[in-house]
This record gives sequence, C-alpha cells and structure tokens, in this order.
Amino acid sequence: MTTHAIVAVGLVKRFGGTTALDGLDLTVPEGTVYGLLGPNGSGKTTAVRTLATLQRFDRGRAQVAGYDVVRAPEQVRRRISVTGQYAAVDEILSGRQNLVMFGRLLHLCPRTARARADELLAQFGLSGAAGRSAAQYSGGMRRRLDLAASLILRPQVLFLDEPTTGLDPRSRNQVWHAVRQLVADGTTVLLTTQYLEEADQLANRNAVIDAGRVVADGSPDELKSKIGGDRIEVVVRAPDQLDVAVGVVTRASAGEPDRVPDTRTVSAPVTDPVVALTQVVRELHAAGVVVDDIGVRRPTLDEAFLQLTGHGAGAGVAS
Repeated sequence: MTTHAIVAVGLVKRFGGTTALDGLDLTVPEGTVYGLLGPNGSGKTTAVRTLATLQRFDRGRAQVAGYDVVRAPEQVRRRISVTGQYAAVDEILSGRQNLVMFGRLLHLCPRTARARADELLAQFGLSGAAGRSAAQYSGGMRRRLDLAASLILRPQVLFLDEPTTGLDPRSRNQVWHAVRQLVADGTTVLLTTQYLEEADQLANRNAVIDAGRVVADGSPDELKSKIGGDRIEVVVRAPDQLDVAVGVVTRASAGEPDRVPDTRTVSAPVTDPVVALTQVVRELHAAGVVVDDIGVRRPTLDEAFLQLTGHGAGAGVAS
C-alpha cells in the first residue's frame, strides 16, 4: 500500500489582491522525487513555504510526514528540511566545520555532530575537501555541502527549491547524483525547478502548476504523452523534393503531417515508430529523395510544459 509524505487539498493563499495558490492539490508518495513545475509566478515557492510551515495558507488542508501543517507545525518541522535556491553555508568555515556547526545548532552533542559531519562528507564526495574553506569550493561543491547540511537530522521530507540554479552542467550532474542518493536512502524530495531536463532526469512524477493550481500531473512520459506520442521527422536536401517527402510521410503516419518549407522539414505522428521509419526510408530511397536528416523523436518535457501552460518555464514575474 502506497503511503504519502505530503497531501495537500484545496490550498489557497492570497497576498492582497494577488492569489498565489488557488485551490492547489498535491499527493506525494513516500520515497520519491516529486517535481513542481511552473513558470515564475505560478505558485511553486509559495507552495513550498506553506507546506514547510514558513507561512500560513488561507484555506485548505495539508499534511506533511503524517502531521497536519496547521495543527502540528512543530511535529512537521522535526521531520523536514528546506534547501533554498542558493547555498547557505559559511564561506569562512571549512566544509567539516560548517556541518559540525549545523549539527550543534540542531542540538547534537559535539561527538555526534563530528561523526555525522564525516559521514555526510563521505556521502557527498567531499571528504577530500573537508578541511578547505567553503570559499574555495566550486558552485557544485557548495551546493552538495548545502544539501549535506540539510540532512544532518535525516529528514523524512526534503524541500528543494531550484537546487541547481546557476550551476554548470557538471555541477548540476553532481547535485542530481546526490539527490538520487537521498531518495535511495528513503528521503522524500519535493523539487521545484525551472529546468525541465532536471525534472525529466530526477522526478518520478511531476505536477505542472499554473496560476496557483495544478493543470497536469504525471510521470515525465505521461506528461509528454498528453501532447502526442512519437513523431517521424524528415529533412530533405532539395526544396523541390519536399512534396514527395510529404506524400511518403503521410502514408506512414497516424495523422496529418506538418511541413516547414524554410527548413525543408516534414513531420507527422506515428503509431509504431520502427515500422514507420522503415517504410519512410524505403520509399524515400525508391523515389530518389536525398535527405539531410531523418528520425523519430518524442515530445520533450519542455514542449509538454509549453502546451500545458501556454508559456515557457521562465515566464512571469514572481513565484
């Protein structure tokens, strides 16, 4: 039987005349990464802050780690951790000193704090840099140190708000690896992100939020399927062969093809991509059509996001 780390029903939060949450519903299974996707101003950060007991919602109900957010906020706080968009580490202190400090602030005895610090440094691949000041860490190392600090007390639920903002691809991959380790160890992660690739890589399920409510929910593949399945795409070399390619693709497709004369491209949805691709290649070759590119592609999560919300992940002015 699936148990849920987070359940929110009908959350409403207003700031003056602005409605940040407008009947938000969420159900997050334990031991998963659940992504909150949405443009700026969609309500992602407000949702995190209300569920983490950092601000009160106006209407609705929510449970986190089995406790009511309004009636038992102290119980919730003992079982969660929150990591914001930017690393909150002391750059003067070393990596180990940072973690020991956080452990002491969380009422661990000195010996236990040191032992937990060393354990987390090893877990996040920072043992070799444990004695260096955080100011000497790369962006990815600081982010991993920040994640380590949030796990001092082994939270049941970790709220990750835009965890890889500003990181280079290598550092981003390091953070992704660390998040996967957390989930493997039993932590539930609620992830907010504007990087659709990040959600595709990490999240078991995603909720797409727009204007303070969930407009779609599902696994990355389920969200992609909402805007259609596989499509075959052909780019011909000569513009005068585009009509021939359109006819070939039409016979192999499951719907009306799209043509883009400027790029000499024709594409169409297909039911069986392997059969369709084989048929198109054979017929194009027989017709003497030279192609610059041909293949089957799936909709990206970016495309699903754009169609589901009507705008890109970076649109808007607030969160």
